[in-house]
Amino acid sequence: MKRYRLATTAALVSASLLFLSQPAAVAQSAGDRTDYSVSLLGIPIASLSFRTKLDGRDYTISGSLKTSFIAEVIEPTRGTITSKGRIAGDRFQANSFEVKYTSGSKANRAAFTARNGTVRSATIEPKKKLPKSWIPVPASHKRSVVDPLASLVFPKGEKPCPQTVAVFDGESRFDLKLSPAGKRPFSTNGFSGEATVCSVRFVPKSGYRKDNSSIDYVRNLTGIEVWFARHPEGGYMAPVYAKIPTKVGRVVVSASRFGS
Repeated sequence: MKRYRLATTAALVSASLLFLSQPAAVAQSAGDRTDYSVSLLGIPIASLSFRTKLDGRDYTISGSLKTSFIAEVIEPTRGTITSKGRIAGDRFQANSFEVKYTSGSKANRAAFTARNGTVRSATIEPKKKLPKSWIPVPASHKRSVVDPLASLVFPKGEKPCPQTVAVFDGESRFDLKLSPAGKRPFSTNGFSGEATVCSVRFVPKSGYRKDNSSIDYVRNLTGIEVWFARHPEGGYMAPVYAKIPTKVGRVVVSASRFGS
C-alpha cells in the first residue's frame, strides 16, 4: 500500500507540473480558466484548474490540483502553482515561480526568482540534508531556463516538436525532449480539431541524487505522449492531452475545457 501511495502521489505531482503550464498565458481576457481531468488506469484521481491574468506584457498564471474522492482514501493531495513574469520575444519568462503541495500531512514548497531567464535565487521547504551523491545545480544550468508552468506553451508559428525545453523547478534542472509522433483528432468543450502529437523524454541534468531510483526510472521511461492544439483565441500551441506511464499504471490527463 505504501508503494501505491508514493507512486500515485508522484504521478499526481508530475501530471500537475506537466499540465498546469497550459494555454493560460495565451488568453486575452483576465481570469481565463482551463480545466483538466487526471485518471489512473481509467479511474479519476484528480482535477486540475488554472487561471491567467494579462496586463500588457506582464502575466500571472495560477493553478490548483485536487485529488478525487477515490484518491482521497489513499493519499489526499492538494497543490497550487504560480508563475509571474513577462512575455519577451514571444516567450514566457518567469520573474517568480512557486509550487506548494500537501500530500497526506506533509507540506512541500519549491520556489525561485529569475531575471531574463536566469535564476537568481531558489528555495526548497522543508530543507534537505544533501547526500554525498547529490548532483548540485551549477550556474550554467540556471541560464535560459523556463519553469514547469510555462514550459509547454509555444507561440504562433512555432512547432512544439521537435524541441528541447530547459526546465528548472526550484530544485532540479532537466530537459524535456519533444519529438514528432503524428496527428490525432481531439474534441472537448471549446475546441474540436487536429492535435499535434509529441513523444517526450525526460533528461535529468542536475539537482538530484545520483542513486535515485525514481530519477533512473523516469530517465529510461518511454511512451510519454503530449498532444498539442492551437488555442482558439490566442493561436498558441498548448497541450490538450497526455499519457504518462508509471509503475502502477498509465496516467492520462485530458482537457475538459480548452478555449471559450
